Amino acid sequence: FHEHPELGNQEFRTAKIVAEHLRKLGYEVKEKVAVTGVIGVLKGGKPGPVVALRADMDGLPVTERVDIPFKSNVVTEFNNQKTGVMHACGHDSHVAILMGVAEVLASMQKDLAGTVKLIFQPAEEGVYTGGTFGANRMVEEGALDNPKVDAIFGLHINSQTEVGKIRYRPGATMAAVDQLTIKLKGKQTHGANPWSGVDPIVTASQVVMGLQTIVSRNVDITENPAVVTVGAIHGGIRYNIIPESLEMIGTIRTFGDNQQALVHRRIKEISTNIAESAGAKADVEIGIGYPATVNDPALTDKMIPTLEALAGKDNVLLSPVATGAEDFSYFQKKIPGFFFFLGGMAKGKSPYDVAPHHTPDFYLDESGFTLGVKSLSHLVVDYMEMNSKTAAASSTTKGKKATK
Repeated sequence: FHEHPELGNQEFRTAKIVAEHLRKLGYEVKEKVAVTGVIGVLKGGKPGPVVALRADMDGLPVTERVDIPFKSNVVTEFNNQKTGVMHACGHDSHVAILMGVAEVLASMQKDLAGTVKLIFQPAEEGVYTGGTFGANRMVEEGALDNPKVDAIFGLHINSQTEVGKIRYRPGATMAAVDQLTIKLKGKQTHGANPWSGVDPIVTASQVVMGLQTIVSRNVDITENPAVVTVGAIHGGIRYNIIPESLEMIGTIRTFGDNQQALVHRRIKEISTNIAESAGAKADVEIGIGYPATVNDPALTDKMIPTLEALAGKDNVLLSPVATGAEDFSYFQKKIPGFFFFLGGMAKGKSPYDVAPHHTPDFYLDESGFTLGVKSLSHLVVDYMEMNSKTAAASSTTKGKKATK
């Protein structure tokens, strides 16, 4: 998978391999869910709840620099630029891990007290063709129905967490992400006569500085962090011309509906009022993206002992909130879900010395994948035993089943 990465909604090769693997193991397979998604269903030998596991499959428009035998040499055109394609966020490992889990659970099918639904999801990183995609579209197309799912688990590999360690957080775990576009319109004039026009570049500079006061002066950061970042400003074509207009784009990260509403309101107020004071006009558009990833507190509390038994209590660590985003949140909006982070950094390394996600030098130590397979397999078995009418009398019995 690493050698053959595919962008969102283009995971045709990956999906084909996954579907064939699941069929050979005896899963009931549904393909082309949300374009390239694959769902596998395995009914256990005993009645019980329906438990879902999810893995995302897409790569990123990043040119790989890591010198490994299975380095990606895939090239594509993205946003009118030639670029490499790379699994620079570890989604290939998620697919591999869940395929391993599929084998484990299939081997103990008759002992399972419930039904397993494996969701291989496309386009977690997004697509650029419009419409809904990824987890949101899978939910819309019934991924959590027929049979109706009772709980869902997912993981994300982390290149800066040591192999053998797991990080988690109850409640809000990852941020909601929204996209910001501000179009400023002034009055074009000669660069030598700025008093004859309205300069949108100076206005944009003031807007950028004004937006930074939202987090520092309006958001209660003792509750949760927030981020307002302007990532690009496009305007002007010549050194001695003050342009008529420009466009600013950026990202917004928030936790919770109230904080999100506050940040959105202040962005609009600051942008429009600064523009008006300069004699310009601001058009503010905020595209709503992924909701916050929120782990169900009760489910999290119930399942942490499973992870501690596998990794050791000292290796299951409470994580701070992350301002990154994850569309696993769409599943959690519908049913209880638990999402955690799996270590992929070689032992002895420092997180400050290894490449972060979404970069050309991103690398994972594959020895960490085994804990991922064990974790997801045990979460399924233990959840089923806790919630099944035919629950085993002792934790020793269910431990033996999962180990098998």
